[in-house]
Amino acid sequence: MKLTRLFFVVLAFISAAMLQAQTPAGATVAGLNPGDQIRIVVFRKPELSGDFPVAANGTITHPLYREVQVTGVSLATAEERIRVFLSKYETNPQFVIQPLVKIIVGGEVRTPNIYMVPPETTIAQALAVAGGPTERGQIRDVRVIRDRQEIKVDVSKPDSDAQLLQIRSNDQIIIMRKGTPLREYFAPVASTIAAIAAISNLFIQSSK
Repeated sequence: MKLTRLFFVVLAFISAAMLQAQTPAGATVAGLNPGDQIRIVVFRKPELSGDFPVAANGTITHPLYREVQVTGVSLATAEERIRVFLSKYETNPQFVIQPLVKIIVGGEVRTPNIYMVPPETTIAQALAVAGGPTERGQIRDVRVIRDRQEIKVDVSKPDSDAQLLQIRSNDQIIIMRKGTPLREYFAPVASTIAAIAAISNLFIQSSK
């Protein structure tokens, strides 16, 4: 169990580093970033509908949508760009979009993992998606790593402002263990990091 949890913690570090390296400097934190997804539903156009990843260059991963840049702009601008693109195929296209941003939920949760969630998701809801806290989880001490800064959140009070804090793309959300400092979750384990990094490089090389 300890090795499994350590694996997810280290994986969170590596995933976050890769996402930060891919994200353009001008990308807005409230918008989409590479690695996120966008759900597009076009009326009577199933070939243009689906959940599409955002590529490293900020476009939509799809043979046709790949000319549409959706990072570095607000979601409203991204939607307008999709509208303009769809206008090439039909007049007044009827469609809806739903952005899905990538977050990492770890620490003392039941199913630590990388999740794709709507941007209006709150920190408390993100923890629920990950199965909620374990019996050792301290819900008064939840840490959100955002833009290389740490935000401490207390989700024990249902009506608190902290409870209603919304996630952002690339957030890392960690429930602390009772009596355990944050540094213990991020203790350097060189061999584990090297092993996961090697696996990540294999996936990157095989995808080229």
